[in-house]
Amino acid sequence: MTAPETGRGIGNGYVQSPVLPGDSFRILHVSTGNVCRSPITERLTRHALAARLGDPSAGGLVVESAGTWGHEGAPMEANAETVLSDLGADPTGFVGRELLDDHVIRADLVLTATRDHRAQVISMGHSAGLRTFTLKEFTRLVQAIDPATLPDPREAGVVERARALVRAAAALRGWLLAPSLEADEVYDPYGAPLPFFQSVGSEISAALDPVVTALTGRPEQV
Repeated sequence: MTAPETGRGIGNGYVQSPVLPGDSFRILHVSTGNVCRSPITERLTRHALAARLGDPSAGGLVVESAGTWGHEGAPMEANAETVLSDLGADPTGFVGRELLDDHVIRADLVLTATRDHRAQVISMGHSAGLRTFTLKEFTRLVQAIDPATLPDPREAGVVERARALVRAAAALRGWLLAPSLEADEVYDPYGAPLPFFQSVGSEISAALDPVVTALTGRPEQV
């Protein structure tokens, strides 16, 4: 996964070859303030991708985040940093940002904390509906996709596999509904004590594991 421009909550990343010059797949995580949930999700995604792909020298997946009411220039919440460190991910250098049209336009996959965030992203236009999901919704959908129907990342590359995964998930969305309205929500820990942040971090980590496995074709190394 390669880094986009430095700063503004983006930082460095990790990648997998083969990738054509200029070819990339951008994952955008969205929450409200971009200081709790989406930073945790962004950094945990990078950490999981690095663990599976390992090679930081090629190009492909870009992971970033923003907030619908983003605290532009703000640091990550201290409890969020603690959660990331406890889970083995790097919280350093993060800077919050407000969600802009350009972020949505460039994203190949938008994963939101809640259904309200998903609706806000889709309402921005830019044909975002087919590539915007809540995190837990996307997890549910990718778990129903047969990995054998996706391009082999060793042959087609992770970028092409990721694009096929999003298309397959979008096609399934109307057929595989959430068991409840709450099932697709990651609730906001802002202002809560550390144990609630830890619960949210564990929830996000569990939801991300099947997603990263589906994206890369590689299960978590135990």
